[in-house]
Amino acid sequence: MSLRRYVLRRALLTLPVLFGVSVFTFALVKFLPGTPVDYLLQFQEATPELRASLRAQYHLDEPLYRQYALWLWDVLHLDFGDRVVSDRSVRAALAARLPETLALGGAALLVALLVGVPTGVLAAVNRGGPIDEGSRIAALAGIATPNFWLGLLLILLFGVHLNLVPVIPPVAPLFAPESLAFLALPAITLGTASAALFTRLTRSAVGEELRKEYVRTARAKGLDERTVIVKHVLRNSLISVVTVAAVQVAVLLDGAVVIERVFSWPGLGRLLVRAILQRDFPVVQAVVLLVAVGVVVANLLADVVYAWLDPRIRY
Repeated sequence: MSLRRYVLRRALLTLPVLFGVSVFTFALVKFLPGTPVDYLLQFQEATPELRASLRAQYHLDEPLYRQYALWLWDVLHLDFGDRVVSDRSVRAALAARLPETLALGGAALLVALLVGVPTGVLAAVNRGGPIDEGSRIAALAGIATPNFWLGLLLILLFGVHLNLVPVIPPVAPLFAPESLAFLALPAITLGTASAALFTRLTRSAVGEELRKEYVRTARAKGLDERTVIVKHVLRNSLISVVTVAAVQVAVLLDGAVVIERVFSWPGLGRLLVRAILQRDFPVVQAVVLLVAVGVVVANLLADVVYAWLDPRIRY
């Protein structure tokens, strides 16, 4: 099977998953207590006519299946409705916050991969040595440390005592130098636990590959150790790393909710928390759906990378 056919097949298999995600997202908000109408009218006396008009505006007078169909049709056209607490559209709110969350999540994943994978390789090559023991201790500390506490500690150290980075996000474009400098601490905070996980996983996968026959054969042919590790062992070990990386997308997006609050980063996490507190149901639905679709797409990309790393998976 060619790579193109494999990718097309995997993409078609994600369609039922996306449909299930949409049903779950719609039902999740419906199970919450209260409705947008209850929130809008909580501070005023409402006539039955006004309440009926608002219910019709939010399609709450329709059967549940029709509410879902109308909502899904709008979502497919990227129309998430208007916010309950303001006249601003949900799409505009998402468009304003999404780049910041993507930048934070992407930077955190990059930190995790650049730190975790090389450290895991070094630990596996020097198994039982000081590097291996040090990486084990650092990985355990990285996994056990709460990210909100680590974020506060980094702010106190680098922002207050050393005065190397600002403690308040700068009013500048996302990719301006001052914004990227401020993004370093949130990315390190969010990516620390994932880096620790990648370290342990890479160490285990590389150590297992080093014991296989093809490694002995490559060494017997006179290949230098660097070529054996980078070209052969690491590529075969990356399949398990890619699997975890796809799962870590969900972890990073979940963790971004806390980290954005700690660092006052204006992303989707802060928007979601505020929407939950204000019962802004269209925003909650849109953010949850967006995150879920992002996780599904990340797993699809992981399947594509599998097929590229090991062509046997296509069959």
